[in-house]
Amino acid sequence: MNDAELAARIDHTVLGPETTFDDVCAVLDEAADYGMNACIPPCYVAEAAEYAPDVTLATVIGFPHGQHATAAKREEAAVAYEDGADELDMVLNVGRLKAGDREAVRADVEEVVAAVPVPVKVIIETALLTDDEKRAACEAAAEADAAFVKTSTGFADGGAEVPDVELMSEYLPVKASGGVGDYETAAAMFDAGAERIGASSGVEIVEDFRQNY
Repeated sequence: MNDAELAARIDHTVLGPETTFDDVCAVLDEAADYGMNACIPPCYVAEAAEYAPDVTLATVIGFPHGQHATAAKREEAAVAYEDGADELDMVLNVGRLKAGDREAVRADVEEVVAAVPVPVKVIIETALLTDDEKRAACEAAAEADAAFVKTSTGFADGGAEVPDVELMSEYLPVKASGGVGDYETAAAMFDAGAERIGASSGVEIVEDFRQNY
């Protein structure tokens, strides 16, 4: 893998609660310069699509806790797509999953997937789940025709871990997100089966690769 191929597998991310459009523009500029994708808050998607039309834009749905009503998630997804989002990262309803309501979890994802013609990644928040719950979450996402499963929002304790990526990759392509700050960590995720990395330190990961690998 060369640096361009690495960059194309990174979703360079800014999603903090104080994120301004200037912050988004800085991430978009870096994404454009390095050939990365960008993952940004939904309120800025329309402006971002105009500002950086050549950058693949992901945004988040039901973020960060996944407890939005399904109808709200569906509408949020439709608006994000209309605004110019190329991919959506939606948060699974962890509470429903933990309560054993697997059908509600599947239906929640299915409604979002059906609302848009772009890839949907399902954030399962691995740090909050047992292995059995991780498997149930991945099964629900696969049955709902999601494109990816994703480890973390970054708003719960813990992030991407190699064993979780290995487990999740049995079901769907994996986006490893949370705590990936250098190429060594990213490479471990790729080796475990991740197809994509989500990180606020995308530039650092690519530069680490360029300088040391």
